[in-house]
Parts: sequence; structure tokens; C-alpha cells
Amino acid sequence: MPKVGTYRANSVIYFQGDQGDRIFVLQRGKVSLNYNDIETGKLIREIIQTGEFFGVKSALGRYPREENAVVLEDANVLAFTVPEFEAFSMSNTRIIIKMLKVFSNQLRHIHKQVENLMENPTAVNAEIGLYKTGEYYLRSRMYSQARYVLGRYLTYYPAGKMAEQAGRYLETAEAALARYGDGKGPAPLAGSQPASPASPPPGFSAENGFSAPPPPAARASEGASLSDVAKDYYNAVSLFSQEKYQEAFKSLKAIADSSDDSEYTDKAQFDMGRCLFALGQWDLAIKHFTGIVQSSPKHADMSDILYIMGQSWEKKGDKAKAKAFFSKVLSMPGDEDSSARIKAKKALNALGGA
Repeated sequence: MPKVGTYRANSVIYFQGDQGDRIFVLQRGKVSLNYNDIETGKLIREIIQTGEFFGVKSALGRYPREENAVVLEDANVLAFTVPEFEAFSMSNTRIIIKMLKVFSNQLRHIHKQVENLMENPTAVNAEIGLYKTGEYYLRSRMYSQARYVLGRYLTYYPAGKMAEQAGRYLETAEAALARYGDGKGPAPLAGSQPASPASPPPGFSAENGFSAPPPPAARASEGASLSDVAKDYYNAVSLFSQEKYQEAFKSLKAIADSSDDSEYTDKAQFDMGRCLFALGQWDLAIKHFTGIVQSSPKHADMSDILYIMGQSWEKKGDKAKAKAFFSKVLSMPGDEDSSARIKAKKALNALGGA
């Protein structure tokens, strides 16, 4: 049976980044969910109304909490385990319909924000946005996501304003993922202990959520460092960012041909294709990416690969094949709001649709 918990004003029910297996219903009082807007970075406070659920997505999806649940006024909160909530929902279809409406509205809002970022790059500094996204994932102990985003930051902005710090964060993410796994281990950007209601991390206040990141000393990982192949890879993408595409291609090819690290081999293969596209060698880019599609059909960058293949056919003047590849990107399962899908949709619309 679900249990009722009593929380005093200014206490915290859960912290952003916590692993949670409880779903909550506010019975009395006032609770705010505090998180950062993905478009502006501004702190958002979402007030929970009496009778509303919160903590549903992270509990059902078994991933870290995305917000801080802060008690503004003394509150009584009903806590369900996932099995209890599933049983309760199955006997109350009104609850299911209400949740679907909430999730649908949230997805539409996020989709609109992503569209704004893609269509109006001057509305927000893309470099800072990418860096802060990686920082957010690392702070939330979502190490695999942090590693991917920070790696992308260094790919696109190897000489960027935050490149040095992004490199350190990347090392921290890789070391924490290898040692603890996603969602586990000490809070990497908030001292040496995991965040908990009994011991809030440095920089946290119930009123404002997380403030500025703690000093560099609090971020140090335990002896973590990039591997040699990782350093070679980021040196290669640095050449790419300087538009030294021939040199970048040679360095990436050396990694792809000689490395035993499948992760960086795959990354190098993908960026070799990007080099060919940047050099205007459309036929070679198509041939290269076709080889990847055939040999690695589950490549992590498959959506981007198909998108660039569509771009290559468009550059060659074959709109029919370009549209076919853009349509393929849109038909793939996965994140509806990924950048590849958004770009493919725009490209397809520009060519007159399907």
C-alpha cells in the first residue's frame, strides 16, 4: 500500500540526479519542481497542485530525477512504488488519460524549444548550450549522455571558450561511467558524497535550486585521463574545425585502420565521411557512408549518416534520392526531437515534402 510522508517547508523530497523508484501524489501543502529550461538555461519552478502526480517519468523509466522537488509549505505526500502505481492506474483510466495529456504537452513544449534552437541560432549561444547540456548530464550522474554531449562539444568547438573544462568533464564522465555506471557513484560536480535530502550538495538552496558549479577542486576525478586514441581523435576533429579537411581525414583514417577501440573507430569512420562531404566529394561521401550502413547497421550516428547522404545526393542534383534519405531519417525509431530528425524534416520540406 502507498505510504503518506510528511514534509516540512524548505525540505527537499528528492534532488535532481537522484535514482528514484517512488511516484508521488500531493495531498496537502505546496511543492515546486525546480529545473533549468533547455532553451534559455533559466530556472523554472513548476508548482504542483493538490492531487497531482510527480516523479512519474523517472520512476517508470528508471533514470535519474530531472528536477529538485522542493517543499514550499508543509505538505503531506502519498508515495507509490512502481508496482503499486501500475496497479492503481490500471483500475483508474482517468489517471492514465490525465498523465498522457501532461506528457503530450511536455513533449510539444520541448519540441518547440528544439525547433527554436535549430531555426534561430542567434536566440541562444549554441556553444554554451551544448556545454551546459553536458554539464547538466554529468551533474545528474547520467555519465553516458554526458560523455556523448561533451565529446560532441569538443568535436564542434575544440578551441571553444569552455574546451579545457569540457575536456576535464569528459574525463570525469568516462572515469565515473567505467567505475560506477550510469546514475551511481559520488556526485561528480557537487563534492564527494551523493546528494541526499539529509546532506544537500554544495551550491544548493531550496529557494533557487543549484547555483554556480563548485570550484575546480571539487570536480577532480580520481586519476582519470583520456586514452591515447581519444586524444588522437580530438586532435583530428580540431583539424576539422580549422577546415583542414585533408589532414583531418588522414588522422581519422589512421585511427579507423589501427585502433582496437571500437567506440573511437566508429567515431573516426563517421567523421571521415564528414570530411569527404566538407571537401565536396559527394560520390566518395556516399560510398563511404554506404559502407558504414552495410557493415554497422546499428551505428550510433546512423540518423546523421543518412542525413548527410541525403545532403550529398541533393548536392549532386538528385532530389528524389535526397528526399528518400531524408524520409528514411524521419521513419527511424528513436528520439522524435533529435537534431538529425529536425534537420531532415526541414530539408524534406524545402524539397517539396515526401
